[in-house]
Amino acid sequence: MAFDFFLERMINLSKAPESAGQIMEKIRETVNRVMVLPGEDILELMLAAVICRGHILLDDIPGVGKTMLARTFSSSLGLNFKRIQFTPDLLPADVTGMNIFNQKEREFNFRPGPVFTNILLADEINRATPRTQSSLLESMQEATVTIDGETHRLQDPFLVLATQNPVEMEGTFPLPEAQLDRFLFCLRLGYPSADGEREIVNRFINDNPLKKVQPIAGTQEVQWLREAAKKVYLAPPVQEYLVSLSRNTRELEDVRLGASPRGTLYLARAAQAVALIRGRDYVLPDDVQDVAEPVLAHRLLTAVSSAVFEVTGQDLVEKALKNTPVPVGPFAEGEADAT
Repeated sequence: MAFDFFLERMINLSKAPESAGQIMEKIRETVNRVMVLPGEDILELMLAAVICRGHILLDDIPGVGKTMLARTFSSSLGLNFKRIQFTPDLLPADVTGMNIFNQKEREFNFRPGPVFTNILLADEINRATPRTQSSLLESMQEATVTIDGETHRLQDPFLVLATQNPVEMEGTFPLPEAQLDRFLFCLRLGYPSADGEREIVNRFINDNPLKKVQPIAGTQEVQWLREAAKKVYLAPPVQEYLVSLSRNTRELEDVRLGASPRGTLYLARAAQAVALIRGRDYVLPDDVQDVAEPVLAHRLLTAVSSAVFEVTGQDLVEKALKNTPVPVGPFAEGEADAT
């Protein structure tokens, strides 16, 4: 019985997770022809967000390639793509669309906004007013838009890929907690190395390599990955670990607002997606630890006294990780019974 169980597991591993890994490698190859990234894990997390039906916030200073990364990643997936430049005078209807009166037919017709796409690049989202920012709340949570009492469903898959300038910069409006909580990941690029910066100059000095990007996946591959991620086993000890980790963020003395239950659920889904991409059909505590900072840090608000000493969300997640005991395996489904 034990031999049959392990033989079946080896057969399953040779199918779905390997295919997920192959898709990931193709995305890396495609994006790396355009972008010079500080690490490979950012692409892994971006694909995980697509698998989890999550949204991504790229939070960094201007000029480090946030918009270029969004465009390149979208092109590699071959999905419908639209971009909105968020500005202070942008209105909610400019995002969602509106009903326009047709004088010839003497009735209102719905004209969809740019949110009706697969991947929406919300460029510099925090330059728009809170009223316009909130127009994305329903879309991000329900994948729908309601105009004048009529609900319109968005395309599937749907992903908001937003870029944000640091809040301290002039002309920005901080995103409210409710909107931050709807982003699965908050990612940062940072400055490239000296060699990386020279490579950027060489690639872009005379041409734009983005024009040569060819899609390597599409809607069918995304749907397959989503179904495969649902089958990734989350063992009870790992579930207990990630729940304890999330709850510990609420108990730190430097925290004014800890991770929400939505954050806990996103932590579980992200760990499943990352495990699938890495070629496993079960989640390890390492997977939870690797996604903890990008999932949880932007959801945490520091106490006023701690903010003075520049305590960040990343610092708080690191403390929570140290305070949460790590479980010991086995973590694969049926492995304990087989042994």
